[in-house]
Amino acid sequence: MSSYHKEMIKIKHHGREIHGIFYMPNNKKKCPVVIFSHGFNGTYKDFAMNSDYLAQNEIGAICFDFCGGSVNSKSDLKSYEMSIFTEKEDLCAIVETIRKWENVDAENIFLFGGSQGGLVSALVADEYVEEIRGLLLLFPALCIADDWNKRFPTLESIPDIHEVWGVRLGRIFFESIHQYNVFDHIGKFDKNVFIFHGDEDDVVALEYGERAARLYPYARMEVFPGEGHGFSEAGNHRVIELTYEFVRDNINN
Repeated sequence: MSSYHKEMIKIKHHGREIHGIFYMPNNKKKCPVVIFSHGFNGTYKDFAMNSDYLAQNEIGAICFDFCGGSVNSKSDLKSYEMSIFTEKEDLCAIVETIRKWENVDAENIFLFGGSQGGLVSALVADEYVEEIRGLLLLFPALCIADDWNKRFPTLESIPDIHEVWGVRLGRIFFESIHQYNVFDHIGKFDKNVFIFHGDEDDVVALEYGERAARLYPYARMEVFPGEGHGFSEAGNHRVIELTYEFVRDNINN
């Protein structure tokens, strides 16, 4: 295991600023990097263990707060100004920015997204096929548009503010996904994809992960028996190990 250090990072775009942490191996070489995108109301801390493991094994990691992505976000925007598409802009800005950093191997940038961050990562991968080396999705919330379009079937039915799990969401969140079909916007990414999904997920049905796995040309799916939306400690450790193996096996030398 090699040593690493952590650096605070700030990335400005679209008049707002993202705050995050770069886990950087100390080996003085350009390193492959995994960009971790947290889920709904998550923070940069959610993938600290994953990042620690990778950085000790000479793979860089970036964890950050989506703008307006949670009630505890260190990045700009209020939660009611956030949408799937502002988060997509955030992740695109990170990809664009770190590709130019001298200690990052621009040929080997990977995306890892959990839940809503998985949806966002999948959308970005389809637009950055050349720039992204591989995609990892942890119970990706590909159901978000379907779920909310059932709840608010017409534009008139969308409220100005709607609270979900203690988070105030604004009209922009729901309007931007009105009549939006996620599966029309993913699946073009033609490099390796790894999907992790529990078979007892009561937030994102397993069939969403399975449908994505069929859609991508090169997808592998691992179903975790007994796991829900948010894995056990054992499940998380398995994800960490599989992530490292996936990155190691897909690095373009």
